[in-house]
Amino acid sequence: MELDAVVAGVGMTRFAKHMDTGLKKLGSMAVRDALADAGLEAQAIQAAYVGNAAAGLVTGQECIRGQVILRSMGIGRIPVINVENACASASTALHQASAMISAGLYDVVLALGVEKLYHPDKTKSFAAFSGAVDVEAMAEVMERLRRAPRPAEARTSDSGAGTKRSMFMDIYAAVARSHMQRYGTTAEQFARIAAKNSVHGSMNPRAQFREVLSVEDVLSAPMIAEPLTRPMCSPIGDGAAAVVLVSGRKARELGIGSTVRVVASVLHSGWDHDPAEPGTVEVCAREAYEAAGVGPSEIDVIECHDASAPAELMAYESLGLCAPGEGGKLIDADETRLGGRIPVNTSGGLLRKGHPVGATGIAQIVELTEQLQQRSGPRQVDDAMVALAQNGGGAIGSDAAAMCVTILAR
Repeated sequence: MELDAVVAGVGMTRFAKHMDTGLKKLGSMAVRDALADAGLEAQAIQAAYVGNAAAGLVTGQECIRGQVILRSMGIGRIPVINVENACASASTALHQASAMISAGLYDVVLALGVEKLYHPDKTKSFAAFSGAVDVEAMAEVMERLRRAPRPAEARTSDSGAGTKRSMFMDIYAAVARSHMQRYGTTAEQFARIAAKNSVHGSMNPRAQFREVLSVEDVLSAPMIAEPLTRPMCSPIGDGAAAVVLVSGRKARELGIGSTVRVVASVLHSGWDHDPAEPGTVEVCAREAYEAAGVGPSEIDVIECHDASAPAELMAYESLGLCAPGEGGKLIDADETRLGGRIPVNTSGGLLRKGHPVGATGIAQIVELTEQLQQRSGPRQVDDAMVALAQNGGGAIGSDAAAMCVTILAR
């Protein structure tokens, strides 16, 4: 399907530890900002897709999360579709909203992502991540992590995954060690990614962490799961992000000037395949490039799913920014920082902006929309015309459970 979805307005909260702020307030703040940015009233919204992953576990709110949030700000009657797709919940909501507008069903659709992960009982927060694998195969998953090769001098415990830390950090750590063994990638290269993103995040007022870190700072930080130190791991967070999409016809009617279009949105789930074969990121990226009529060299700015620093490095390769095994060279050459050939995670990424999982995918779209509209202040990428977001979630076997790649163009 050829997409006909225009970004009319975007809004988001700061990602942070909002212990005293509920889902309703976080969500309504982002929605109001997006509507104001679009110059529209709430009554203009014809349907809403609301992404959230963990409210049931963390807050106890199940089943009608989107309706509860929107009704609190006077938005009712319209269709509200709740979207849960692990860390890809928000990008999946955007994917569905774009498709419905392009199919001609609606002219104005809201896509909202919202999450609260902080809780006085940290086991509730970590349980949100442990539920993003096949829980009936949990014993097998934990045994595989326990048996994953690790250096003799590894500064991490076999225990604690899922109770003292997100088990996904152990999954990322195992994948990172495999990449290091196969290609000679180093911990210093992973640290360079975390340091780069800290510089970007320091310029983003909505980022959870704004301290600038050196490579040495990153390497000397507490070890979480070898080789991942704390700054190489995305933090939990609370927050919300929203996008108001309109049809091309409605955009012309409203006289929207700085037009940003969704030119590709590709969603896949993982499947059983040989580890040497292309996985979800590669397949989504290939289809998105084809749908948008562009190649990797024509992308001006990227927000990728850096839930860990190694995840960003491997995304360089999967998205076609470099050949397999050459992600380390790309970061060593400073090509993915502001001012480089292809800036990645100008927002600070998940590592510094934060990772309220149900909001992350749309937060990426907020950053990229503002980049394409030349309103990112000190983080601005010069003459950005085409942008890509990669957002994944969950894990089954050796691949993500859900993956979405979105391309925007001005």
